[in-house]
Order: sequence, then C-alpha cells, then structure tokens
Amino acid sequence: MHSFLKNNVFSISFGTSLSKLAGCVRQIFIAAAFGVGIIYDAFNYAYIIPGFLLIIIGGINGPLHNAIVAVLTPLNKNDSGIVLTQVSIKISLLLLSLAILIFFNANLFIELLAPNLSYEGKSIASYQLRILTPCIPMSGFIGLSFGALNSRSKFFLSSVSPAITSLTIIFFIVISWIFNQENISSNFLTFTGLLAFATLTGTFIQFIVQIWEINKIGLLRLDPNLKLFKEERRIFRLIIPASISSGLSQINVFIDMFFASSFRGAASGLAYGNFLIQAPLGILSNSLILPLLPKFSKFRSNKDHKGLQKQLIFGIEYCFLTTILLTGLFITFDSQIIQLIFQRGAFDYAATIKVKKILISYAVGIPFYLYRDLLVRTYYSLEKTKFPFQLSLAGIILNIFFDWLLIGAPIANFGNFSPYNFGVVGIILSSVIVNFIVCILLSLNLRNENINLPNLVLLKKIILMSISSFIASMFCFFIVNKANNFNSNFEEVLILISGSIAFFVIYFLLTKFFKVNKFKIYLKR
Repeated sequence: MHSFLKNNVFSISFGTSLSKLAGCVRQIFIAAAFGVGIIYDAFNYAYIIPGFLLIIIGGINGPLHNAIVAVLTPLNKNDSGIVLTQVSIKISLLLLSLAILIFFNANLFIELLAPNLSYEGKSIASYQLRILTPCIPMSGFIGLSFGALNSRSKFFLSSVSPAITSLTIIFFIVISWIFNQENISSNFLTFTGLLAFATLTGTFIQFIVQIWEINKIGLLRLDPNLKLFKEERRIFRLIIPASISSGLSQINVFIDMFFASSFRGAASGLAYGNFLIQAPLGILSNSLILPLLPKFSKFRSNKDHKGLQKQLIFGIEYCFLTTILLTGLFITFDSQIIQLIFQRGAFDYAATIKVKKILISYAVGIPFYLYRDLLVRTYYSLEKTKFPFQLSLAGIILNIFFDWLLIGAPIANFGNFSPYNFGVVGIILSSVIVNFIVCILLSLNLRNENINLPNLVLLKKIILMSISSFIASMFCFFIVNKANNFNSNFEEVLILISGSIAFFVIYFLLTKFFKVNKFKIYLKR
C-alpha cells in the first residue's frame, strides 16, 4: 500500500470505527426503545431534510468538504483561514434562511415527503422537523471545517466527530428511561420529541468542537482579502453541482421515502437496514477514498494523468475487494446480525423478519454504492463536475421510474399497472439498479478526461472476487444451518464470529489463488 495511505489510514480508520461503534450502540438503544413504531417512523421523515444537509453538505466526503480540500490544500495557513471564514459566513447565512423557511412550513414539507403517512405520524413528524431546523445552518460550517482540517492532514477529529451526536442520543434515551422507570409499560420513551432534541443537542456540541479546533490551528480569520475571491468562486462553483452529484443516494431518499410512506413501518425498517450497511461502508469510504482526495488533487495540479490513473485503479481494486466481501457477509449472516444487534425490547421477531429482507436488498448494492462514490470523488478532484451533475439528474428520474415500477406501478383510481409488487424491497432494488447504471457511465466517460481504465481486466477481477465470495458464502451458510440450534446470545455471538472469520479466511485464500488480491499480511518473526 502506498506510503500516503499508510500514514493516514490508521487515524482515519480508528476515528471512523469509534464513530460507527457509537452509532451502532445508538441504533441498539433506539431499536429497543422504539422498534418499528410510529415515533421512529415519524422521526425518519422529519430527519430527511436536516439529515440530507448534515450528511451531504456537512458530512465527510460531502461537496463542501471536497471543495474545501481541493481549494485549500495548495494554500498557506493565512490564506486558507481567510477563504474558510468568508465562505463559512456566506454558506451559514444561506442555510439559516432555508431553516427559517422550513420551520414555518414544516407541515407542508412533511405532506410532500410522506403523503400516505397517517395523520398522527404527520403531526409527530412536523413537530420533530421544527425542532431539527437549527441543525441546518450548523451543517454548513461542520462540512467546511471537516474539509479544512483534512486539507491540513488533521483526519482523526473529523472522523470521530459524528460520534458526539450518537453519544448524545444515547444519553437522552438513558435519562428518559430513568425518569420513566415507575411506569415503563405505558411511558417508556413515548416523548415524541426525544430523538429530535437529542439530535439537535449533539449537532450543537459537534459545531462548538469544530469551531474550537479550527481556531486552534489558526484557520479562523476575519481579514478581508479580495485577491482570494477567485478561491471563493472556485469553491462555490464546485459546491452546487457536487451537492446533487454526491447526494444522489441522499436525494433519492426523498423519493424512496415518498413511495415508502404507503407501507406501515417501512421508514423504520429502511433506517435499521441502511444503518447496518452504512456503518462498515462509512469506514471503507473514509479509509479508502478520504486519503486519496488530496493525492488526486496534487496529480491534477501537476497534470500527472498517468499517476492519477494508476492511483485510481489501485482504489477501484480495493473498493471491489472489500465491498464484495461485505456483501457476502451480510447475505450469509443476515439473521444472526439483526437478532444480535436489534432484537430486544420493542424490536420483536416480526421486526427482524422485515429488516432481514431489507438488509439483503441493501447488501446487493454495496459494491456499486462505494464504486460510484469513488468515481464521483475522482471527478471532483479533477474539478470536472458537469457530467456527474447530469448523471445525478438522470439518476433521480430513473429512480422515480424504478421505484414506481417495482412496487407494482400504482396509478390513482386504477390500482397497480404491474402484477409485480416487491414492496419495500423494490424501493431498495431501484437504487441498486440506478447506481449500477451510473457507475458504468462514469467509468466509460473517464476516457474523455485522459484516464483510460482497463475495464475488461477490472471486470474479470470483479467476477473472480464474486465467485470467491459465493463459494465462501455457500460453505459458511451450510455450517451455520447445521449449528443453528443455539439457545443463548453467547452461542449466537460465537456462531457469528467464527462464521465471519471462516468466511474471511476462505475469501482471502480464494482471491489470492485467483490473483485478484494484492493485500499483504506481514507477520513479525
């Protein structure tokens, strides 16, 4: 592995792993408290808009982050601080105006996002959305500060920072449980604004921590400098199309949730299933893609297309090597994972069955999700955002069509046009199909940017990786079925751990045998 990655991958992986661990514990508490009930269903609708801005605008690898990394990396500390501060003020004022608009029109936004949600669900969702609106202006600075920190090779804080919100939610749930101890059966966490208040508090704490850290490294400067106005314009020129391009999956959440409102408990089920997928994907994305971005920017500045091409091919191979492994693991051990993590309290066996189907559907799309992410980030580094922007718009239209088609093609007053209704699973498969199409088009278009990928060679390697995962999955599935009579959580954990280790070893050896695995393990003697 290249030295640049070696120097940064540990701090990024460690920080992201801590963040994802905190997120996992948060979801365990939420599942036990709310299950797939109406409050968590409503929260998922209320969180769509603030969540979109916090994840896409304010998240690591979001457009603000990527634009800041691309522009600030070559600048000195003084100029970087001036550009960061001036852009932060403008973005925050814009997002503040948006937050005010949403606050006073919360009912309208929920009606647009979830037209088929029950009246009670819409009321709770509107109330929660109003609570969450202050998160919107804070998301801008959070995203900008992530980029500024990473442009100065400060990766750990930006990787671990999202854990703050998760820990705050856990704290709120525990406090609520303590106060409701006397009447758990009827009052246990029924406070409808609990999750919204906890999320807002956690975001505010994260915002304060980011300000403190940016100021600490000297990047908060109020000195006006007209000479740096062109850097500001570069950032804004990258942000607008990149917000749609990088947010393809998040923008499509609006569409998916619109169709999902027709299915009871679908929003909660999608949230649990998506979390299980996004937790390891987030670690992979931050560990693989995050350290590559500054490297890509330097190759672009030096006009070294061959160096960028070589680095990108390296990233693609590791992208599919790891994601195909994840897909196999989730499909093989889906029941064990859900039962172990979520099945307790309000999350019963019926909820497990529902989330199991959702998890398998999400798992199929893991490789395309991360590969699309890598390709889009490559275009950002080249400052070529037009084509990803156009594909994002086309992808949104395609997702609407496939969502509608795969849930039976319903037509008002006429019923379903298609006999095939896959329900919530169809909504997920729609995103998988769209990501697959986008990946192909992004890959082929790279030749127009003087980057020629060995597509046939890469396809052959991907097929061999998939065969390796299939063989490992069949072997482990057979073993798990033979040992599926465990009677305790300890035995369940033991089966999951031993099965996962066996899967990894078989997959590793087979990919080595097929010569599609360049990863090396060094043993000290």
